[in-house]
Amino acid sequence: AAWRILRPASVTDQIYIKVARIRSLQLSGENQVGDSIESEFIGIVNYGIIGLIQFEDGFSEKNDTPIDLAEKLYDSHFAECFNVMKKKNHDYGEAWRNMRVETITDLILTKVFRTKQIEDHDGQTIASEGIPANYIDMVNYAIFALCLLQEDKTRGEGWKMDYRDSSMEVDMTNSRVHMIGTLPPIGDHIYAAERNPEVNPSTETK
Repeated sequence: AAWRILRPASVTDQIYIKVARIRSLQLSGENQVGDSIESEFIGIVNYGIIGLIQFEDGFSEKNDTPIDLAEKLYDSHFAECFNVMKKKNHDYGEAWRNMRVETITDLILTKVFRTKQIEDHDGQTIASEGIPANYIDMVNYAIFALCLLQEDKTRGEGWKMDYRDSSMEVDMTNSRVHMIGTLPPIGDHIYAAERNPEVNPSTETK
């Protein structure tokens, strides 16, 4: 789990790189590298959870974290994000369904800038939420964006994605966060956030 050596500020910068690229692609409409917008949102999910791990559990000086421990840390902090998501989804009445992906991109970027500002002030805040809350919001906004992108790709196929409590399932057995419920598979897979501690956190699932 090489990412365990990353300091929280480094993780924040990685998220910035990804959301900045998404925004650039949305504005220009040109993709010369080839990595999809979906893969960048997946990277934000993974780096956001890694940020929570590094901030709350500390980073390592050496690449010596056992894989099983890294997996337990990831699972625990994803469950934290998912719990917050369900509560906010209930309170806000799924308002995200009427948002544009571009808006969600901008919201993630504001969370990144806010986090960087807090980091530059040694974690001190007056009225703002702390760093962990911002990481959680980044993760959940990225998942909302993936859901909306999924809906755009499948619109007109005679089914609608349902994203209520029972329709997003956490499949920890296969180390993935599966958006399922009423979602049919695309080929033999659906969008998922890969959690493999031996690979780059930004790697897109197949």
